[in-house]
Amino acid sequence: MSKKEVRFLQGQVEVRKGDGDKKSRTISGYAAVFDSDSEDMGFIERLDKHCFDGVIEKSDVVALYNHSEAPGVLARSVNGEGTLKLEVDERGLRCEFEAPNTQLGNDMIESVERGDIRGMSFAFTVEKDNWEHDDKDNYRRTIVKVSRLYDVSLVVTPAYSATSVETKGLDELKAQELLDQHKGAAPGTWYYDKLRNDIY
Repeated sequence: MSKKEVRFLQGQVEVRKGDGDKKSRTISGYAAVFDSDSEDMGFIERLDKHCFDGVIEKSDVVALYNHSEAPGVLARSVNGEGTLKLEVDERGLRCEFEAPNTQLGNDMIESVERGDIRGMSFAFTVEKDNWEHDDKDNYRRTIVKVSRLYDVSLVVTPAYSATSVETKGLDELKAQELLDQHKGAAPGTWYYDKLRNDIY
């Protein structure tokens, strides 16, 4: 059995504009985009544009906040029917729902409108994928077929957030500065290698 996976997509969620003075409660966005490289997760991933074929019609999918049912469910689609509208188009997996008149629903509208929440994510299992090692020494994964879609979620930060990448870059800069302080530690020398091993 495949392991449940989660993917994040930045900048793909919005509250639809209302008519006149009436404020809209419709939240929509893309939880997945086809034929686009992911961030480097130790490998680069792409979704085949047919990977969701037949999945929505056989899945019980909920719209959540940060993949947790604890604060409540925002919407639901059972076998393609319900308060959560899921559609696969040329761009990817689009979702739309009317935010419920609950604390969570009201909070999500406010947070999306303010720009505090700008991303969506989806949880799934893979039925079929292809792996390759390209000429730039990257491992690449193409998800050919999703076997089950569990949820689409409004998310604050991804599992691999920009801050962790920035922190890593900062750690590398600090390590390089420390190495630079030890001028006798030229690359390839045992002292340089020992310093690098001690730092990392």
